[in-house]
Amino acid sequence: MVGVTWVDEISARADALLPDYVAAYFRGSAGGGECLREGLAAWEDLRLRPSVLHDTSTLRTEVEVLGTRVRTPVLVAPMAQQVAAQPEGEVLTGRAVAEHGSLLGLSTNTGVHFEDVAATGAPWWYQVYVMQDRSLTQRLVERATAAGARALTLTVDTTALAPALPGIEPTEWPDTYRKARVVNLTPEEVEASGPHGLRSAEDLTPDVIGWLRELSGLPVAVKGVLTARDARRCVDAGADAVIVSTHGGRRLGTSVTSAAALPEVVAEVGTEVEVHVDSGIRAGHHVVAALALGARAVHVGRPVMWGLASGGAEGVSAVLGRLNEELVTTLRQMGLGDVADLRPGDVTRRP
Repeated sequence: MVGVTWVDEISARADALLPDYVAAYFRGSAGGGECLREGLAAWEDLRLRPSVLHDTSTLRTEVEVLGTRVRTPVLVAPMAQQVAAQPEGEVLTGRAVAEHGSLLGLSTNTGVHFEDVAATGAPWWYQVYVMQDRSLTQRLVERATAAGARALTLTVDTTALAPALPGIEPTEWPDTYRKARVVNLTPEEVEASGPHGLRSAEDLTPDVIGWLRELSGLPVAVKGVLTARDARRCVDAGADAVIVSTHGGRRLGTSVTSAAALPEVVAEVGTEVEVHVDSGIRAGHHVVAALALGARAVHVGRPVMWGLASGGAEGVSAVLGRLNEELVTTLRQMGLGDVADLRPGDVTRRP
């Protein structure tokens, strides 16, 4: 049985500083929270198989993700409402990401401007929620591309969330914490789109991948893939990467976990495109297990948000620093000198 971890301690500090409805929004999950709980347990149930007689005098954690070389395979997932954790939101997160040589995912629903994120020096990908008014999506993609986004993350698993507490949706928060959505659109553009223009489109098909690639000239990673069948459809439509994700347990309460889905997706498309994974990564040995199963990188969400809420840029830096330290320690204990040497045979599931 796992006791209280350092992530638990950071989340508790964040909860103590945040209004209850903001803390609940960050913790929100679908259904009864089954996928969230099981997703955490699934990574913890994996067991690593150490190797011997490899040179570990130097340890290498660098990887390349869609053409960007980063010092660590621990990336930051796109998360909305970071400005509710700290008023500067992703600007502070970006500074910590740049410090650690990582990469930042920036949500469509960010409360900061693209140019301010770019100024942090962190490489970043723009997460795309395709809206009912496609012209709004087009404007946002064009502006993100002009501001220096390195890739697009097409998120395809958006659904209505079941709130953990009544009234936690950001549109219902008091003005102190309710921040403007999609600030990279003008109020006039939003008003002209009508009452439903910002809502996520429900008629998406794989052709949207090609549309985004043509529109931006950037590689497209599809986030929210949990089956080999869907991974194949995405790659055949032009995706440059797929991200195995349960949206942090926010999509479907009874969903399969990311740890369970990852091997199937890697087996189907892992020799053709990059496969990434998120949802439930909380420790360095989780990162090692994910890489051994075939992921190019992992994306971390809530721990970063809790670090931001409890300590600003320094809090995010502490989270990334701890995960990377644990990654290096685990790699050394595995007897391997490079994350590129990890293989599926290095990990097994606890009986």
